Amino acid sequence: MKTTTTTFLLQPLPKSFGAIVTNVKLAEIDANLFDQLYQAWLKYALLIFPGQHLSDAEQVAFARRFGDLVKGLEAAGISNVMRDGSLRDAPDDDMMKIIRGNMHWHQDNTYMPIQAKGAVFSAKVVPTAQGDTAFADMRDAWDALDENTRKKIAGLSAYHSLAHSQKEIGEETKSGNSEYTGYGLDVENTPLRPLVKTHPETSRQSLAVGRHAFGIPGLAPQESASLLEELIQFAVNDERRTYQHRWHKGDVVVWDNRCLLHKACAWDYSEPRVMLHSRIAGNPASESAASS
Repeated sequence: MKTTTTTFLLQPLPKSFGAIVTNVKLAEIDANLFDQLYQAWLKYALLIFPGQHLSDAEQVAFARRFGDLVKGLEAAGISNVMRDGSLRDAPDDDMMKIIRGNMHWHQDNTYMPIQAKGAVFSAKVVPTAQGDTAFADMRDAWDALDENTRKKIAGLSAYHSLAHSQKEIGEETKSGNSEYTGYGLDVENTPLRPLVKTHPETSRQSLAVGRHAFGIPGLAPQESASLLEELIQFAVNDERRTYQHRWHKGDVVVWDNRCLLHKACAWDYSEPRVMLHSRIAGNPASESAASS
């Protein structure tokens, strides 16, 4: 692969994380340029590439440079458009239940035995308004916690379950009545994960909570739920460590799922929104659950 540029332009967001990258064509970058992008990704955790217009195959090829992809999620469409071109509007449509569930802060695959490393996400069709994706820096959240809270949660873990989180918000998903495959709903053993995560490549610590977390061992259910909600709200209610991306057709983002939360934002479902998600598989040595 050959690139027409020798470098790229990087503009950090006015946040604790994230950067906009221009002067680069992702479908043409060579190994040296990718290595530079990868180091920027580790530093900023979220890279935004406006106007790339990657084909599905080009996106998959780019995502594979970060590592193996999660089987079945190499190029997963996340959309309110059905295969026949009509829009989903049934309240019991499983795909819409998952889409609405993803409008709560989470990390990908924490409910699986191995958490995802990251994701490449692109916009194919965008609504005229709304439909953003929001991100939150959990490294900065950990750094901002007071010492007493750090000590309190340092040895705690929580179970993670997609089936549980969907049920909690009234979007219980059984699969079978839509194109949704049921991924993550019938995990045999519920993973247990620490509330504090050390990044395997940067060694930075981050707060590891999200909508899939529940049932901290040693705490009463209500105490556990209150603590987890308190930690999420602490993390996401500071503008310094949150960013909401307004999509334009052709945009590509890649985020580090090991230290960011993310969520979809609502839009007018009478308008189509078509996104392509390529999920980067986690390293079993660092992303496996404490137990499952």
